[in-house]
Amino acid sequence: MTTASDKITPYDEFNYPIPEDEFPKDGMSARAAAAVVISAEWTDANPMLNMSSFVTTWAEPEAAETAKRNIFKNYIDHDMYPQAFAMETRMVRWLHQLWNGPKGVEPYGTATVGSSEACMLAGLAHKWNWRKNREAEGKDTSRPNMVTGGNVQIVWKKFLRYFDVEPRIVPLSPGNYRLTAEHLDKYVNENTIAVVAIAGQTFTGEDDDIQGIHDWLDDYEKRTGISIPMHIDGASGGFVNPFLYPDYAWDFRLPRVLSINASGHKYGLVPPGLGWIIFRERKVFNEELVFYVNYLGGEMPTATLNFSRNAFQVAVQYYMFLRQGFEGYRRVMQHTLDNAIALRGILVDSGYFTVMNEAQRIPVVAVTLDKKVKNFNEFDVSNKVREKGWVLAAYSMPPDAEEVTSLRVVVRPHINRNVVELLAGDIVNACQFLETHGGNATPPKLHTHASGLAAPAKC
Repeated sequence: MTTASDKITPYDEFNYPIPEDEFPKDGMSARAAAAVVISAEWTDANPMLNMSSFVTTWAEPEAAETAKRNIFKNYIDHDMYPQAFAMETRMVRWLHQLWNGPKGVEPYGTATVGSSEACMLAGLAHKWNWRKNREAEGKDTSRPNMVTGGNVQIVWKKFLRYFDVEPRIVPLSPGNYRLTAEHLDKYVNENTIAVVAIAGQTFTGEDDDIQGIHDWLDDYEKRTGISIPMHIDGASGGFVNPFLYPDYAWDFRLPRVLSINASGHKYGLVPPGLGWIIFRERKVFNEELVFYVNYLGGEMPTATLNFSRNAFQVAVQYYMFLRQGFEGYRRVMQHTLDNAIALRGILVDSGYFTVMNEAQRIPVVAVTLDKKVKNFNEFDVSNKVREKGWVLAAYSMPPDAEEVTSLRVVVRPHINRNVVELLAGDIVNACQFLETHGGNATPPKLHTHASGLAAPAKC
């Protein structure tokens, strides 16, 4: 029987129209399919030049081979792939130690699909613990809330909506883009399941005032008898602070910190998407959140929101921890931070920019245009350097600092000093061009939902 595909010559196969709204009727050769996919990718941004993203975009050949060997292993099937599970549990212990978890307790945590799943699991643990404690005291459990700053990543707003927790989001103010203890008395109460503080926030790279928040909660407990835990969102800072600032107490050294998440696919140096959630000790993660299954083989516990996925990120993280060790990570982070400081210096010295993050902890450069600049904005600069291939984040700050617009550059380990100077030159040249010719970009509007949470406008 002759089919349509039998009539297609090898040359025509590369020009075979791709259906938009129905499943392809006929296949094509492997070479042709690969060529079509590759051609579709041509106009995508180059990940190496995407300086708006925290995500790792480079790997050693050995790391790539590790990923390739593990891509078809189902991470959750501990019975069939016990060594993948052994790697994960060993790394949980390593991270617990790295983040100064207390000795003499059972470390507990898991690898997740990015920090998003990790944050969801942490939020659920705190909600369950709050509810159990309230039930034991015979108190109402219908109105849990969580306190965060307006600088939190969108995943926390998702958690609050998806899991029916009242959002108590402390707004920012121009010149202060992090959560401090200043207004907590207006937001914290007996229904607060946890206060979330950030180590390495998305907007400016700064840490929240973690120690100050912790001290305020200590005082709050003395006044009210109510003990409120903290979660540290270390998505970006969790793999920087331990190596560059070993004396900085942001982690389990603070008794109220009961959980920490971090992104292995950011400064953990692993391709996307890998996250980690580590609890202070086993009892923090309520047993009611753990399920036991045996349909993949031997009985095994599962405490993640996701189930089946490939194991390659876990294996690559294991490779990176062994490959770099503490000293290797320290060198990589110092190199990256030095380059970020160099970039910031060139941009500020140009006279066009004012720095937003005076406290330079993670390798992020956040600047805003100087007030003397009138005929172009940060969105214009981002659009102009895109002509060179660079992708830079330009955005309005969250409430109540939305009148401030930022240009943010995430410096990652694959960037060397030569590239930093090239990027800086392209940014300054873009400003010089726009100073003469003007710009016309406008900030995208945000739609605000009934919940009060802002969402990006649809394109």
